[in-house]
Amino acid sequence: AGRIFVMIARGDYFQCGYVVAKGAFAAIRSRGLDALRDSIAKIVPPFADRVTALAAWDDGKLLTVTVDRLKHWSRPGLICIGDAAHAMSPVGGGGIKKANQDAVAAANILAAPLAEKRLTFADLKAVQRRRDLPTRLTQSLQIFIQRRVIGPTLAGARPMAAPWPVKALDRFAVLRRLSARVVGLGFRRESVSTPDVHGGVG
Repeated sequence: AGRIFVMIARGDYFQCGYVVAKGAFAAIRSRGLDALRDSIAKIVPPFADRVTALAAWDDGKLLTVTVDRLKHWSRPGLICIGDAAHAMSPVGGGGIKKANQDAVAAANILAAPLAEKRLTFADLKAVQRRRDLPTRLTQSLQIFIQRRVIGPTLAGARPMAAPWPVKALDRFAVLRRLSARVVGLGFRRESVSTPDVHGGVG
């Protein structure tokens, strides 16, 4: 099977992720920690002398990736946003961005009704109406990348390669700018518009 190892520089350390197919962790663990260290050393030889820092299985955490969403984000007296409403893949860093945007949209929609003590269930449902489409679009993009790039690589069907939409980004500058905006700002940008305690605009 193919292997994907991700490293992110965090200043004085690297955050690392070893991507495996869903359900494969039990087999990896059964082969032992030494086998895992050897596998990492083969993927990133310049760091082969550091794999001993992985001293126990508890030094890492298993993150099971799920992409799903609630059919209804709210009930009378309750609203779910962020991960509580929709589980996002780590692909593209969409989770924290979507949680922040949900929070801004919720504040913009609910602040005045709450302050004026006239909040209704319809106000809660309005938050989902605002944020549902951007969530669906982001998850669809993440699933596309999972199925077309990550999945076949982990299955050993082919080396990791960019699908044609990604190759098009390399060819056309306007598409690169558009993709950067989607990744950085999401499909629907949210700006704070709630009045602050002094009567201005936050």
